[in-house]
Amino acid sequence: MPQLISSKDMDFLLNTVFNAEELCQLPAYQEHDRTTFDSVLTTAERIATDYFLPHNAKADANEPQFDGERVSTIPEVKTAWHHFADSGLLSARHSYEDGGMQLPALVHSACMSYFTAANPSTAGYPFLTMAAANLINAFGNDEQKSRYLPAMFDGRSAGTMALTEPDVGSSLGDLTTKAIPHEDGSYRIKGQKMYISGGDQDITSNIIHLVIARIQGAPQGVKGISLFLVPKFITNEAGEPIQRNDVQLAGLLHKMGYRGTTSTVLSFGEKDDCHGYLIGEAGRGLSYMFKMMNEARIGVGLGAAVIGYRGYMESLDYARNRPQGRRPDEKDPQSKQINIIEHADVRRMLLAQKSYVEGSLALCMLAARLVDEQEAGGDEDAGRLLDLLTPVVKSFPSFYGPRANDLAIQVLGGAGYTREYPVEQCYRDNRLNPIHEGTHGIQSLDLLGRKLWQENGAGQKLLLKRIQKTMHAAGKHSELVELVGVYQKHINTLMQTTLALGSALQSGKLKEGLANSALYLDMMGKCIIAWLWLDMAEKAISAFATSESKEDTDFMAGKIQAARYFILWELPEVEHQAHLLTSFDRTCLDMQDNWF
Repeated sequence: MPQLISSKDMDFLLNTVFNAEELCQLPAYQEHDRTTFDSVLTTAERIATDYFLPHNAKADANEPQFDGERVSTIPEVKTAWHHFADSGLLSARHSYEDGGMQLPALVHSACMSYFTAANPSTAGYPFLTMAAANLINAFGNDEQKSRYLPAMFDGRSAGTMALTEPDVGSSLGDLTTKAIPHEDGSYRIKGQKMYISGGDQDITSNIIHLVIARIQGAPQGVKGISLFLVPKFITNEAGEPIQRNDVQLAGLLHKMGYRGTTSTVLSFGEKDDCHGYLIGEAGRGLSYMFKMMNEARIGVGLGAAVIGYRGYMESLDYARNRPQGRRPDEKDPQSKQINIIEHADVRRMLLAQKSYVEGSLALCMLAARLVDEQEAGGDEDAGRLLDLLTPVVKSFPSFYGPRANDLAIQVLGGAGYTREYPVEQCYRDNRLNPIHEGTHGIQSLDLLGRKLWQENGAGQKLLLKRIQKTMHAAGKHSELVELVGVYQKHINTLMQTTLALGSALQSGKLKEGLANSALYLDMMGKCIIAWLWLDMAEKAISAFATSESKEDTDFMAGKIQAARYFILWELPEVEHQAHLLTSFDRTCLDMQDNWF
């Protein structure tokens, strides 16, 4: 069985590209060293391989069931959850005082990559729980933290976020869920939410829903939104469930992927007795929720990257072991067939996958490193750069991860779309990620309409400074001189396009300037991934050029070749995108409803 993720590649990213051990100089992480990082990664990979991977296909084939009263999942999900919780990973990012490990986000993200690659559905439960706990820890009051966090940290409670409503979708300012003040200081929540992952299940004794709602009398729009903690079971002060809250499962939804994660429609307050507790200040709910949403966006990007990676590893293994056909210059029909990896077009498909998924994983690790620099290091510039990059971190892997999975299916040929091989499930699971946590179009509007221009473009300047540093380093290696020159041309095009769009938006041409924003997001994503490929190629040469190990030199050559592929084959597409953007092409904008 192929690895979930190449251990050498993960080691390279953590220790050569992003220098995880350097984080141990920060006060929060000074108790750690490379030994502790390696230990927790080994534990994560073992649990993912032993308890998450074996039931991935079974959970896909046996979706959660609802009999009108209770939800049931296959027992392996609960077993995996308990092993995850017992490992301490649910609270690993939190302080020692709270029972955590004070583990860097960079290392924790690497750990999570194994679980999602092994079993995206079951990994969804801890993913959501950790994000919900982080939000409560950041914005909840002392009573909320002491009552709910211990059970979320040790696995007795799971967490969700409940944003979407049946008639609202992504337009959160139009939500209709109400919060009615109660004399005891709590609220009574009334409304319905849908597409709530993990909204009900049988693996934990309680579920903590984070629900956005409008307090009765609050203004319409986003400024009237508040955030509430709504437990499935009301608890005592120790956090132990004592009474069922008025939260009802209206039904399960059936998705094409992530089929082992419950996707729910929840009704709050059918009996007018749904207890909710205000988090933070009234009217600031969306800003609080964005902490969880931004964390989830990075997590979705990471998930998309590693599901793509899993498919790549499966198709690479298949191509190395599947004999079929002969080389074009071999005319003897009696000659031995070659493994399909010897065919140039199969290599093209594998190389495209490698460039997408390893580039995407590097992007997500960069985001995690920036989280550490901002939160543990107090680096405000890291926060500015992370804010700019978040739409790309979410969207590039979510778009190109499924592309990689599509190519993996193609490499396997007829076997690829059968359920006897995992790549078709990888595709179905990954196809949800372009929609999870904000569609490609929503992310592009966030990037082009807001993120680029914050603080007079501070994020852009920080990004360009890092890019220039990489180009300078890469230009010292003869193997990369050509790629640096090609990259310089295309990054200049991105900068010119950004200026043109910025001028249009500043002059009030919002409709025209934002009409093709999805193109800009893809264009910027390609330029960022190409930069990371230059960086990885440069660091691989610096680390392995003098090595006498064939494994090291092959690894280095693979990084260089993937960088060549992405920069010479994929990156030039930005020139056409730039033309459409800077000419403010109206083809899509001018299309009329009745012309379809």
